[in-house]
Amino acid sequence: MRREWILLPVFLLAISLVSCISPSREGLPPNSPFGDSVILAADLLPQGIAVGDVSATSAVLWVRTEGPATVQVEWATPPLWDKISKLATVIVPVPKSTELTATADTDYTLSIILAGLTPATRYRYHVLIAQGGEFPHSGKPRLAARGELTTLSDADTSAPVTFAWSGDLGGQGQCRQGAGGYPIFDVMQRQHLDFFLFLGDTIYSDDVCAAPPNEPGANFVATTLDQYRARHRYQRGAAALRRFLERVPVYVTWDDHEVRNDFSGPFDERMPEGRRALREYWPIAAHLDEPHRLYRTFRYGADLELFILDTRQYRSRNTDRDGSAKTMLGAAQLKWLLEGLSNSTATWKIIATSVPLSVPKGGAGYSDGWASGPMAPGFEWERQVMIESMLSRKIKNVVFLAGDVHYVQANAYDPDQNRAIDFHEFVAGPLSARPGRETPANDSLHPTRLINEGGYHNFGLVRVTKTTLDVTVVDDAGETRFSHRLAAQ
Repeated sequence: MRREWILLPVFLLAISLVSCISPSREGLPPNSPFGDSVILAADLLPQGIAVGDVSATSAVLWVRTEGPATVQVEWATPPLWDKISKLATVIVPVPKSTELTATADTDYTLSIILAGLTPATRYRYHVLIAQGGEFPHSGKPRLAARGELTTLSDADTSAPVTFAWSGDLGGQGQCRQGAGGYPIFDVMQRQHLDFFLFLGDTIYSDDVCAAPPNEPGANFVATTLDQYRARHRYQRGAAALRRFLERVPVYVTWDDHEVRNDFSGPFDERMPEGRRALREYWPIAAHLDEPHRLYRTFRYGADLELFILDTRQYRSRNTDRDGSAKTMLGAAQLKWLLEGLSNSTATWKIIATSVPLSVPKGGAGYSDGWASGPMAPGFEWERQVMIESMLSRKIKNVVFLAGDVHYVQANAYDPDQNRAIDFHEFVAGPLSARPGRETPANDSLHPTRLINEGGYHNFGLVRVTKTTLDVTVVDDAGETRFSHRLAAQ
């Protein structure tokens, strides 16, 4: 992660996250400022925790307390914790965060900074909470959660990576049902993931979740900040999602339903509230000079660089005529992407775009994705700028990952028609929403169609090595529906 990034209230953590809430005080240092006063208090974080935006040296830890509270985190490598736990009188300092106060202004959410970590290193952390005041004057701070994580390898180290991606959670009335809520996350957790890439529609703020059959709490359309927050809290009521987030790091972006269907950022008055609620409820790193920025990149060792796009915040109106003045990314983000791809030394360059490249989708007179349809202008001019840059600079091993359309699609593209595949796109989802109408990719990028099917909830799996990239689509019953292997060029 580049230096200009500052992790909001966040914690540096990372790839194998095994958060747990256990009654044992094992690992708590005797020299902790909280010492013997620490009492296990899992009830202080009833919506669990989440770790995100992990890098080789940093990460973000998300918590939400029940009312005003002060939060601090201690962390160290497991060997150091084990050593400390055996010392009754010797003081061995461990890193700790600053004391942060959860207040109503952020709906009692915090993202906690954890910086200065060592690449490819396992850490154990403890989350301590004091209600109503500052340490140590607030009485007895209590141990609310404990977890483990591993930071990413540095850019010179080759290491295999396995991750999942998908999007579209709780749409068209297919919301939390029963205590588990969204059981597909239990299926996903069994895949031994290094991380999960959540490609938007983390909520459906503009859909009503009727109860029954769904759990109560989302029977309304969100239009205000408090209502957007309530829809995010509703999702965290799903036990399967909480278990997943306690163990698997996430990289999150948004799509349209965090605000409302097919919105164009600067032209929608609800965008600031929807964006604020998203940032409050997910561990997303903040940029020093642009606090609302969501596009960012992560380097996972020598073989993977992940470029996460923001396809909403800067886009032109969907109904605008396509051409050089129409943009989905905005000038700054487009420049960042093209320079990042050109300068990347990673074997595989993965571009995460919430909307697909070749599926016209949207409403009357417009396309909400990159592709245009009959009498429906898209964003093909800007898409062509990206592609021509990739081709002219001979950038190899580029893979696009997308969601949004609620079915599975994969295409191999030959836009210059030289009979050599230039890049691939794989589309997955929904996690829990009504299946979409299976529309084939249009012909403008000259696709070879690998799959186009739907009718089931699903997620994609990617396994990256120096020589191969394997893509698998798994449904909510754990069955493989599609697999494809790419060889590095």
